[in-house]
Amino acid sequence: MPKVSTPVLACFLLCVAWLAGCKPPQDEAAQPRPALAVTVVQPLTASWPVQVTANGNIEAWQEALVGSDVQNLRLVEVRVDVGDTVAAGQVLAVFDDEPVKIDIAQARAALDQARAAVMQAHEDGERARALQGSGALSQQQVTQYLSAEQAALAQIAAAHATLAAQTLRLTRTRVRAPDAGVISARNATVGAVPGSGSELFRLIRQGRLEWRAELTDVELERITNGTPVRLALADGRTLNGRVRMVAPTVNAHTRTGIAYVDLPADAAVRAGMFVRGEFDLGARPALTVPLQAVVMREAFNYVFRLEADGSVRQLKVTTGRRVGDRIELVEGVADEAQIVAAGAGFLNDGDRVRVVDEVQ
Repeated sequence: MPKVSTPVLACFLLCVAWLAGCKPPQDEAAQPRPALAVTVVQPLTASWPVQVTANGNIEAWQEALVGSDVQNLRLVEVRVDVGDTVAAGQVLAVFDDEPVKIDIAQARAALDQARAAVMQAHEDGERARALQGSGALSQQQVTQYLSAEQAALAQIAAAHATLAAQTLRLTRTRVRAPDAGVISARNATVGAVPGSGSELFRLIRQGRLEWRAELTDVELERITNGTPVRLALADGRTLNGRVRMVAPTVNAHTRTGIAYVDLPADAAVRAGMFVRGEFDLGARPALTVPLQAVVMREAFNYVFRLEADGSVRQLKVTTGRRVGDRIELVEGVADEAQIVAAGAGFLNDGDRVRVVDEVQ
């Protein structure tokens, strides 16, 4: 065995002693250290509103198609344009009425001729009735006179009808609004000769708009007539409405139906807008915690419950409504549990923590 010098041996013994002094006791090394300083909260029960959110288009409550049933007349004047507000009976367009006035004059002349013919036929009929049975006139002649009287009366009735039809045609040369509202489309052009039944204008009746919300069949069961609705407009404002009617049928392919919501008059609302809204279904108690207490991992939501030994246990929960910075826990946690709030996102199941603050 080689001989070790005294200085080297002394140095070796000093190192061994130093290392032995730095080694922690066995019981201290086995004691786990706290992983993170956290705050804990206890779930609170609050009455929260129950809402159903949906999207949909704003449409006209009812649209009226304004056309003309006159033929072969030229449009000489258009008095309104898209966006104009009109009253019921207001003149929207005017057709050239000179041809109609000529037809009315001819109908009146034909009526006068019919009246003269009736006078003559009536006199002949009276004589035939007076001489009937005397032998002065044969029965065939009497019948002819009486028939001529009836034909003349029919002719005057036809002349009256023709005059009435031409007079009505004259009034139709003025195209009038069937109801008060807003002009949403215009196809009328000065100088055109539109056919009978052609659409000249489209009118939003009474200027009323409605929101047509698309809802699933399950959501539709929760909506009733009169349910309050709040719409979020593009400019940041909200508009309040109320359900007028729920569609009685659901689309067989998409499984969605329509809830029709009446809207108040608002200059910022236009037909065709796509908006988001919320149906207010009342209030219901909710067990809530701060949003930061809920951690999402692998598409599931978890919270960490503080145990009596200072460790945490990871619990899978089902979340519900959100209001402000708090979220509802539908199931998975008891009311009296102590839940980690700040710091939950850094924890794993079984970690030991040090509570620095506890709030309710």
